[in-house]
Amino acid sequence: MIGAIIGDVVGSFYEGKIKKAKSKNFELFTPYSRCTDDTIMSLAVGQALVNTYQEKEISIIQKELIKEMQRLGKIYPYSRYGKQFSHWLREENPKPYNSFENGSGIRISSVARLYDNLEDVNKHTKITASVSHNHLEGIKGACAIVSAIYLASQNKSKDEIKEYIEENLNIF
Repeated sequence: MIGAIIGDVVGSFYEGKIKKAKSKNFELFTPYSRCTDDTIMSLAVGQALVNTYQEKEISIIQKELIKEMQRLGKIYPYSRYGKQFSHWLREENPKPYNSFENGSGIRISSVARLYDNLEDVNKHTKITASVSHNHLEGIKGACAIVSAIYLASQNKSKDEIKEYIEENLNIF
């Protein structure tokens, strides 16, 4: 999760700009570097999953995810959330809105470190994604990302990670 946050802050200067870093030799932190909505929601998801770590009831985990995401969303309202997600954050009883955007994949780095096996990692990724981004493609994308993070942390090769994703997530 720390790596995702550092990457978010380093890349924030380039977010939404046509100009991209064209080499590996660039200033990591500029006066314009900041954490974005991606960091805020990553922290919210991590906190919610820590709070419900022993919980088996999916609806309780989902409620905690929504609570933490909305709590941090209210503390950091100007973090450039997407239009639909910004509305979702302010809803009294938010419902998933069938999004397949990348938001569900961006906020799940903590899942790969909290759970001990791919079954639990993917189960909790699906729960995390589905509170807002419940389109099957959005969920599959989030599972691909978290599986790659988890498998890389287990010293699996790029080929092994690719093979797992192709065989188990029906993506390619």
